[in-house]
Amino acid sequence: MKSEAQDIEMLARAILTEARDEYDQILAEAKAKADAIRKRAQEQAESERKMILDRANQDAERLRSQAAATAQLKARSSQLEHREKLLDSVFEEVKKKLGAVKKRADYAAIAGMLLREALSQLRVSKAEIRADESTQKSLKTALDEVTKELKGEFTLGGALDEGTGVVVNAADGKLHYDNTLETRLSRLQSTLRSSVYKVLMGEKA
Repeated sequence: MKSEAQDIEMLARAILTEARDEYDQILAEAKAKADAIRKRAQEQAESERKMILDRANQDAERLRSQAAATAQLKARSSQLEHREKLLDSVFEEVKKKLGAVKKRADYAAIAGMLLREALSQLRVSKAEIRADESTQKSLKTALDEVTKELKGEFTLGGALDEGTGVVVNAADGKLHYDNTLETRLSRLQSTLRSSVYKVLMGEKA
């Protein structure tokens, strides 16, 4: 028969065993919870890291695209500026040489064409014609012919201060048509720019 002391010892041992088992269970649950929390934290951190990297990549791509577009725009703008300066210099050079047209053998015919064109634009039967001195001399024959053709009253006025060609005034100055070579060039300049540039670049106009 067991003594009271043995019973107490067995009871104490059973309590300790139960307490150890409960402790181990609590420790295991705590570890499992800690592992789960750590895993969730890692997953969240990885998700945030990926999101930050994705956003950074998107921002970097956007900045690269903007930089490329800006560089392309600047290059295009510089190219256009160079093209316009080149064309302006070409037309300016042509303008300087227009006066030499008066020395051509067929300038009288050219002067007559300028006069006819100006009068046909105004559609008048009476007008005053002003021209530079060289053109005035070349117009003497053409003026008589045009007067007969159009059955009008057309007279030569004072010489032009600048320009090569004719300027026609009618209806007491209310109607005016400038048909000097310089003005004709200015009128044609916008339509000729593309063709002239192609010629300068060695392309077919």
